[in-house]
Amino acid sequence: MRPQGREGGRIRKRFKIKSEAQQYERWAIAHYHNKEWERRPVADRRSLSELIALWYQLKGQMMKSSASTHNKVKAVDKRLGYPRADQINKKMIADYRARRFESGVTANTINRDITAISAVFASLIEMGNYHGDNPFSGTKKLKVATAEMGFLSLNEIDALLEELPEDERLAAELSLSTGARWGEVKRLSSTRVAHGRVTFTDTKNGKDRTVPISVNLEAKLKARGRGLIFSAINYDLVRAALKKVAADLPKGQAVHALRHTFASHFVMNGGNILVLQKILGHAKIQQTMVYAHLAPDFLQDAVRFNPIKE
Repeated sequence: MRPQGREGGRIRKRFKIKSEAQQYERWAIAHYHNKEWERRPVADRRSLSELIALWYQLKGQMMKSSASTHNKVKAVDKRLGYPRADQINKKMIADYRARRFESGVTANTINRDITAISAVFASLIEMGNYHGDNPFSGTKKLKVATAEMGFLSLNEIDALLEELPEDERLAAELSLSTGARWGEVKRLSSTRVAHGRVTFTDTKNGKDRTVPISVNLEAKLKARGRGLIFSAINYDLVRAALKKVAADLPKGQAVHALRHTFASHFVMNGGNILVLQKILGHAKIQQTMVYAHLAPDFLQDAVRFNPIKE
């Protein structure tokens, strides 16, 4: 017989009488989807801490964000009360999320916590070091409100640059001219500035990104000599200057507002959204579309093509 149909595996079994064979056939078809003949995995009684340590040894330490991810999953383990793997269930996860949310933690942060700890189990299962089901699999993400993208006006940009010392001012100019993240600016080497272009390495998505720059900006960058161009810039100083010239920037954006400022003005000046995606290094166009509403002709076709003609 073939319980899964002609394309499935065949079962061959011999009985002394026909009725027994028929009874077995009915049983096999009814219970095949339960796979009762397979050995069920024994509940894994190892502690979550032990599994995290094993994951870090086999995979975590090789990740780009190894330290931060390791700290994140250890923090989740601590908040859960250092449970065993077989003690983790949907109720425990739901209670964890509720407590975090009630304490003022954002939905986005909670989602990242769950994603990180779920990835630990997924990796161990893939490597054959965990044989149960991933207890965090299927946990729906909390809805996250779209974050407001704050950016500087032209007057605020001028005020910011006037406020900053020479090193920090040039770093801010580079970010405002290319949409670079502050970390990418800090890691920029002189060898990555050439032929009217700057190439950012060790980016968030791991891919190099090259952006054209003006002749004037290239000359300023090259004048700083060889090696790291911005080895001693002060993040806190730039953050304080931003708060001074643009006190109404959304909470939590700080220096990242320089990247938003580049993108916002790029779109407002008529820049192509697909080109902006490549400049910013976004993997998905949805990430870049948050700036689309700033385009001068955004949704103007609604006026041109609606059925009411005036």
